[in-house]
Amino acid sequence: MELSINIPALLFPGITLLMLAYTNRFLALASLIRKLHEQYFKHHDKQNIIGQIRNLRGRLHLIRYMQAFGVLSFLLCMVCMYLIFRGYNEGAHYIFAASIISLIVSLVISLVEILQSTKALELELSDVEELAQSNVFKDLWKKDEEEEEEPPGL
Repeated sequence: MELSINIPALLFPGITLLMLAYTNRFLALASLIRKLHEQYFKHHDKQNIIGQIRNLRGRLHLIRYMQAFGVLSFLLCMVCMYLIFRGYNEGAHYIFAASIISLIVSLVISLVEILQSTKALELELSDVEELAQSNVFKDLWKKDEEEEEEPPGL
């Protein structure tokens, strides 16, 4: 099967939008880290802040790898296009496959980072006992009980 120059070019918009999303996540995380760093020196309850900072440090490492694999994927697409242009179709196939694999790795790391971000939110809410003990099923059950207790409207 011949690989045309259009096939790797199709990945360009997707990879660039993905890189933009990764950069936005990084900037939001950097802002949060600065805020937590400031809070660390002002508040007495430092244990919660320390846990959040540890989580953020791990997420920063993941974002670095997400971005690195995204950039690698983009570069490999460009190399693939050059190889197609020069007529090295067999090499272009391997480079394009490496580009796709790099993009998949970037997306998997992104998924792991998203899962870690939810843990950070749970940690943030852990100091509120009522929220820490609630879950979706309990909340739905309470809602049904409250509706049954209300007298019918006139």
